[in-house]
Amino acid sequence: MAVDLVLSRQSTSAHTVAVLAFDGMAPFELGVVVEVFGLSRPELGELPWYELKVCAEQPGRDLRAVGGFSVKAEHGLDVLAAADTVIVPGVPHAGGEVSPALVDALRTAHARGARLVSICSGAFALAAAGVLTGRRATTHWRYAELLAARYPAVEVDPDVLYVDNGDVLTSAGSAAGIDLCLYLVRADHGAQVANTVARRFVVPPHREGGQAQFIEAAVGPLRAEDDGVAQSMAWALERLAEPLTVPELARAARMSERSYLRHFTRRNGTSPMRWVTVQRIAASLPLLETGAAPIDEVAAAVGFDSAATYRHHFTRAMRTTPTAYRRAFGRAA
Repeated sequence: MAVDLVLSRQSTSAHTVAVLAFDGMAPFELGVVVEVFGLSRPELGELPWYELKVCAEQPGRDLRAVGGFSVKAEHGLDVLAAADTVIVPGVPHAGGEVSPALVDALRTAHARGARLVSICSGAFALAAAGVLTGRRATTHWRYAELLAARYPAVEVDPDVLYVDNGDVLTSAGSAAGIDLCLYLVRADHGAQVANTVARRFVVPPHREGGQAQFIEAAVGPLRAEDDGVAQSMAWALERLAEPLTVPELARAARMSERSYLRHFTRRNGTSPMRWVTVQRIAASLPLLETGAAPIDEVAAAVGFDSAATYRHHFTRAMRTTPTAYRRAFGRAA
């Protein structure tokens, strides 16, 4: 995952998240933000959660959503400008003019030190506000060339799911908004809390890879072989600390190696061993956050044959070292 980690932010009950609603919006991205930041979290005990505010240029007005229904936002752009985290889930027209009122609100929020976030075409609003100038950013792969052409001072990366610049974060298409929202939770509360939220969302807490694997990819029918692959993945997750090989995974799926490799890659967009590596890295995050075991012990606990191998794969996936991750997200931080 091509992201840059920053120091963890400690959330409090006063941390407000404002999300923009607008006429003609697609409801999925707004729903993602509401699901992650707006739902109560009794499963987290007494942990203070976010205060979500849905904002619009004209609060109280009916805003048409794709699908034939409308919503009303309770708050205006003054509330958005005053929030701790501001999320723009899209714009009415990618490449079109961005509302001057929204641009002013985003600039005000940024000047205050708010964290600005975009999903999909929302990057156009952040670019219009000037907060992406000279910075790396992403958007949906369909809009990448348009964003780069309209805002040449922005370094557009069309191959990643999200980019973290610290105070400004951008994500790719709709589903990548889930990835970025969970990443924000992980940055604020740690991997265990993010994993809990992802489990309730019924999505993986961390996806490896980028947009390239989704571009013009044909979606085939569900096949009987997919059940075998899923069984092998569940089997592997229970044995991450043990040596795992493709032949063993193929046996767990009751397939030949050749068939297993073909069906696994078709189903998951990556190789079996790359998938195992990602799961091992994900399993190591709570150990780094909540414990003080040496890195070589953490590596062994999640199935890496050496600390050097663990550091190599961890740095490649997380864009930071295990030690730096612990320093940023451990209990001491």
